[in-house]
Amino acid sequence: MPRVFHPTLAALCFALLPASPALLAEDEAATMSKESAPTLERAPLVERSQEEAANLERKLPSREQQPLVAGDEAFLALWQPANVSNPNGLVILLPGEGESADWPEAIGPLRRQLPNAGWSTLALTLPDPSGNPPPPRPLKTEEPTKAEPAVSPEKAQEEGPANTEQAGSAEPNTDPAPPALSRDAIQKTQTDRVFARIEAALAFARQQKPKSIVLLGHGSGAYWATQFLTAHEPKDVRNLLLVAAELPPGYEPALEDSLPELKLATGDFYYKDQPTDRDAALRRLQASKRQQHPAYIQIAMKALPADPDTEQAQLIRRIRGWLSLHLEADNGKSPAGGG
Repeated sequence: MPRVFHPTLAALCFALLPASPALLAEDEAATMSKESAPTLERAPLVERSQEEAANLERKLPSREQQPLVAGDEAFLALWQPANVSNPNGLVILLPGEGESADWPEAIGPLRRQLPNAGWSTLALTLPDPSGNPPPPRPLKTEEPTKAEPAVSPEKAQEEGPANTEQAGSAEPNTDPAPPALSRDAIQKTQTDRVFARIEAALAFARQQKPKSIVLLGHGSGAYWATQFLTAHEPKDVRNLLLVAAELPPGYEPALEDSLPELKLATGDFYYKDQPTDRDAALRRLQASKRQQHPAYIQIAMKALPADPDTEQAQLIRRIRGWLSLHLEADNGKSPAGGG
């Protein structure tokens, strides 16, 4: 009678055999390799403003690029010297939230055109609106290699108890998640970062020895320019220009509460066609009258969304006119009156 081969009995016999020294050495080496493997840290996501700056570095001539350092952060500014032998001064341009140092509204056109009117320009890159740290980039999933072949379902089933024991030997990650920052902490961090960049811009501007320095903010950049001058009161910045000023969401004080305290030559440019801009400009005007601001001037403009080139040409013309008529020089000369 022929013998019947029983696979189950054969597998049981092989399982009872002692493992060979070579297999034991391989298992021990694999275990030590896993224990000694360094922990991979995920790189944080790059800020949008950094990506925008990288794009500008690729597109614009190197002579226009001016790297600056604020604290431990490097950032990009765009520098354009005046196209005259005796410049009138230097205008530092602060873009609004979500804008770049070459934004097509206000910042880009002004930084390129004001040098033709005798003004050097320095357009800054401001940090993204602050919040809790961005999520880390996901780690790449490594494909199985020849040295570490993928385990078949049948083999995984056979080695199930061993793998479970090995996985259970690793200590679970009990590190608590980083606590969420409070709104006050977030805003303080953002304010410190923005102020540090303005300080770096002023340090560069002073190296050029300009006759006068003008701080110009567009959108929320107008808020940051106002708050910086209120907090630091630099003696060599006596002129402030606001273009379509906005208050960053969640920040205070409102511009109408802080602007009148600045006794600087101030030009407030707004679009009268925009109800929100017009109402905010009216509040700023009324506050300046209550405080008897000596040199606050509002300039109403017409929004031309269907003709952006004409709209930007209008803005450049009005800014140049204000600089010619109402500028307060560093020698203490009073600005001309007017509205």
